[in-house]
Amino acid sequence: MSSQTITRTRRVDDTFARSGTRRGGTAQLLLLASMVVTLLAASSAPTPIYAIYQAEWGFSPITTTIVFGIYAISVLASLLTLGKLSDHVGRKPVLLVALVVQALTMIILATAGGVPALLIGRLVQGITTGAAIGAIGAAMLDIDAKRGQLTNALVPGIGTATGALLSALLVTFLPAPTHLVYYVLLAVFLAQALGVAFLRETVTRAPGALASLKPEISLPRAVRAHVMAAAPVLFAVWALAGLYGALGPALIGKLIGGNNAVLAGVLLVAFAGVASIAVLVLRNLSPVAVMLTGTSALFLGVAVTLVALGVGSLALFFVGTVIAGAGFGGGFQGGIRIVVPQVAPHERAGVLSLLYVVSYLGFGLPAVAAGFLVVDGPGLIGATQIYGGAVLVLSVLALAALVRARRR
Repeated sequence: MSSQTITRTRRVDDTFARSGTRRGGTAQLLLLASMVVTLLAASSAPTPIYAIYQAEWGFSPITTTIVFGIYAISVLASLLTLGKLSDHVGRKPVLLVALVVQALTMIILATAGGVPALLIGRLVQGITTGAAIGAIGAAMLDIDAKRGQLTNALVPGIGTATGALLSALLVTFLPAPTHLVYYVLLAVFLAQALGVAFLRETVTRAPGALASLKPEISLPRAVRAHVMAAAPVLFAVWALAGLYGALGPALIGKLIGGNNAVLAGVLLVAFAGVASIAVLVLRNLSPVAVMLTGTSALFLGVAVTLVALGVGSLALFFVGTVIAGAGFGGGFQGGIRIVVPQVAPHERAGVLSLLYVVSYLGFGLPAVAAGFLVVDGPGLIGATQIYGGAVLVLSVLALAALVRARRR
């Protein structure tokens, strides 16, 4: 096959790009965005339920951290192996398989009778999320590059907030607290799979699908400098998200003297909801300016949160959470926007997957380390202070990297 033929087979379908924007492009973007929301909602849905699992099954807090960590690690493994697959086999096949397997995973989690089943469910959930997330993001860019960038940055916060709040409300006010939320998500995944079946494919198939499964970190030369500028910010803001996801409910319990699933859900809504608002508010600034704003807010939010824990103030803790959420939204949006416009269509899924690899390294590794510190170190507050201090250092390093990049 000639190089010209390969180029034609790997590019975005230009006919689709022209017609999709005019006819049904918005509907297709909404469907794809809803899938990111549901995937991340499913990832955060167990957070308010962990206290119930711990009471029923009698495991230690370190087990909660392991369950949290295995999801992040499996997402990483999937991004490294399956992240580029949709560039070769097409977006639709990857998304259909991922959604059907996610639906089956909800059954595993809904019927889990102990920690092993919970770990298996989170493992499979992480693999399918990693496979889908890059393909969804690339498909949104295929349909509309400008709106796709904004949507890629906007929907993760909405998904995290939706899952945490939905789960908290179902756990608190409806029966079957460890089952119902998973069955609701099961129905949504099946409905979305049906919707994907009617989507038009946005890329043509290309050779190299099996070779793309080989784990590797490769960057197109055109975006290397941009990724190096974005990576420290992405790692820092997702490390902050890991702090709230892994330790947030326990910190709420410490501050109020007891578990409160709804309040824990509201905490994640405050963090993730403000992150989504920040994406909209900052969308007209330059990518570097957005990242600088986000990283500065990240530093301030973590500092306020640590002060709140020191004085035992729940109100101040929520103030810090809101500021930190704005930092997450700005930092993540800026990281996406500084890289994505430089990427060729047939490289989109791979590069987006790499950005998520950096993000989930920040999301998972510090959180797992914090779990061990809670059990075998200085306890919950001490571990959070160490974690928060590490995020402060990361944010300073990210700011320094951005300043250097801006000068260049």
